[in-house]
Parts: sequence; C-alpha cells; structure tokens
Amino acid sequence: MMKAVIPGCGDGTGGVFPGAAAENVLLQEAQGLNPWLQEIFFRLHRNPELGMKEFKTQALILEELEKMGVEAAPIADTGVVGLIRGGKPGKTVAFRADMDALPITEQTNLPYSSQNPGVMHACGHDAHVTVLLGAAKMLCARAATMRGNVKLLFQPAEEGIGGAERMIADGCMENPHVDAVFFSHCTAEYPAGAIMLRSGSATASSNPFTVTFRGKGTHGAKPQNGTDSIVAACQTVLALQTISSRRTSPTDSVVVTVGTIHGGTTGNVIPETVTLSGTIRTLTPETRAQVKADFRQIVSGTAAAMGVEAEIDLVDGYAATINDEAMTQLVRSTAQTLLGKEHVFPMKTPTMGSEDFGYYCQKAPGCYYGLGIANAEKGFTYPIHNPHFTVDPEALPYGAALYTQIAEDFLAEE
Repeated sequence: MMKAVIPGCGDGTGGVFPGAAAENVLLQEAQGLNPWLQEIFFRLHRNPELGMKEFKTQALILEELEKMGVEAAPIADTGVVGLIRGGKPGKTVAFRADMDALPITEQTNLPYSSQNPGVMHACGHDAHVTVLLGAAKMLCARAATMRGNVKLLFQPAEEGIGGAERMIADGCMENPHVDAVFFSHCTAEYPAGAIMLRSGSATASSNPFTVTFRGKGTHGAKPQNGTDSIVAACQTVLALQTISSRRTSPTDSVVVTVGTIHGGTTGNVIPETVTLSGTIRTLTPETRAQVKADFRQIVSGTAAAMGVEAEIDLVDGYAATINDEAMTQLVRSTAQTLLGKEHVFPMKTPTMGSEDFGYYCQKAPGCYYGLGIANAEKGFTYPIHNPHFTVDPEALPYGAALYTQIAEDFLAEE
C-alpha cells in the first residue's frame, strides 16, 4: 500500500490509508492492477500529443478497450467513446477523461519523460486516461451483474480548443442517454488518493477578449495633433478593474485580467492602434452576462471619452462547471466509505480556472472533483501547467477504484 501525507491528519510523517479503506476489497483489486496502470501511464506520458493531434493516444485507448471487449469507436476526430453494457437494464452513467497535452518542455528528468520535444503532459491528462482505463477493466469484470450501462468518454482538446462540445455534438451523451456524468481532475494540493470536492460552482467560465483602439497617430512632441490610443488603452485597463471592485458583489467572484498590451514602434511616435487582450472569469451564468455587459460599456465609454474608436472582440469560452448537489453527495459518500472520511476534503472555494467539463453538466447532472496526486517525499508537489509537474503513479489505483464504486452506487439506485 502507498504512503500519503494527509494535511491536518496524524503527525505529518505519512502512512498507509488506515482502517476500512486499507481492507477494502475493491481497493485491493485496484492495487493489483497497479503494474498495468503504471505501464499505461508511462506510455502516455512519454508520448504526449496536443489537442486534435491525439492519434497515438486514441490508438492506445482503442487497443486497450478492444482487449477488454468494450464496445468502442472514434469520436470527435481524435477522441474515443466506449460503452460497457450491464447484464440488467438500468440507467447510464458516464465518466470523462481528457487526453491532450500542453506545449511545454518537460523538466522533470523522470525516466518516462516526454519524448515529444516541446510537448508535455503537464496537467495530468495522461493520469486521467489511465484511471478511466483502469475503471473500465474493473467494470468489465462486473458487467454481467451490473444494472445499466457505463459510458467512457475519452475527450480530445480540453486545453483551450473545446473538445467537450465536439464530443457532445457527435452524440456522446445519447444512445443510450447519459443520466449522470463524473470527472476527477488531478490536484497537487493533496497527496495521492485523497479527494476534494464541493457542490455548486467548481470551475469558472472563461471569456477571452481582444480590444483594438484606433486613434490618430502623430509625433510624440505634438500630441495635440492626434488622438492617443495608448492613453486610452491605459485608462481602460484601470477602469476595467472596477468591474470586480465596484460593479460586482464582494461575495461574488470575478476576474478581469489584461494579459497583453501591444502598440507603437518607437518612443517618439504616438501610434494609431493599440491592442489589449485578456480573459474574464466568472462562476455563474448571471454574473457572466452582467460582466460582459459592464465590460462593453466601460471599453466603449472610455474610448469615446478619449476620442478614439474601440473594436471589441469578446468571445464566449468555456462554461462554468456547476456540480449537481445530489451527484456531489454521491461522490462524497462513496469516497468516504472507500477511502475513509479523513481522506475526503472540502473544496473550500471554486477555482477561477476554467475547463470544459461544464458542457457535460449542462446535459446531465454531474460532479467534478479533485484527485490528489502529490507526494512530498518524492518531491512531486508542483502545480499543473508547470514544466516540473509530476503525478505520483500510486494515485492511479485510487482513482480507478473510486470511479468503479461511483458507477456501482449510482446504477444501484432506482
């Protein structure tokens, strides 16, 4: 069994999961799969692929599902949908695993480091795929007595391209209709095998934006002969901060970040155009709509006051992930029984990061939760999207066992 340091538990020196969790038959079965799980994980980690280019990943998943006897087919170009049919009629539950990597050069120096220069699994998607394949293997062994079905959603292009919408458009939530959907995301905030979750808002919606200010260029020594797009852009950056500080309730959460500002070619010329780009993050559809309206009003009003034109490109990115209360309670109860209450933690606040699992939650009640993958003793504590990010492979059996138990518990309900 693995060792794990649980924040706030014991003396901080680590130890195996105690009590009922250590004796759980399902966990023991999952631990027995650990050599196979690690083999899959290492293969995936060595061969990361960017969004909509996950051809090797897709082939590996299809190969493994075929070995299990799972009905599986390509979907959304480079994704995979699998179906495990139970021996008895019932509901259908789905589990999602994203597949794509990031354009990051890995710096972990692990023996299974990326062999694809400039591309790395720095967000744990390799672990997500491995965990779902592990659950598939365990659920296949239970299919004959299982009531209902389990759908396996291996999704491409989560990192900013929008693979969830492509999966849904291609019918992944139908035939049979999905009644509930679940997803566990790696988190380095907790050690391998711990769980964190909350009902309601879990991740934020995103609205990328670009604003182009068009003024009248002139010599820097004669500003009166032009209209200054740089000053207009700077005034706008400051004014946009009042959306969160003065236009939004202090108990709500809003982020308006300007990440780039580009304009001008030399210090003694006022340029005609300046471009800002950034992102808006909100937690509810209502706040999202209001902030978008405030954003347009502030940009347009500031530009008009400064005598320049403003071209606004405000895009709807990912939807917020809003966890269903009943599905969240199911995961919490199942995890407490499987892992022990001391290893199930509240997600105290939503993350203002965004991810496209929220689209599945618009089609069926769902729950997004965190799966701990850190190991302080090994130095595996770096956050996601970092070139040193590392998943402790000992977390994999816990993720697979929890998916399996969630499926059994959900399908057992009338």
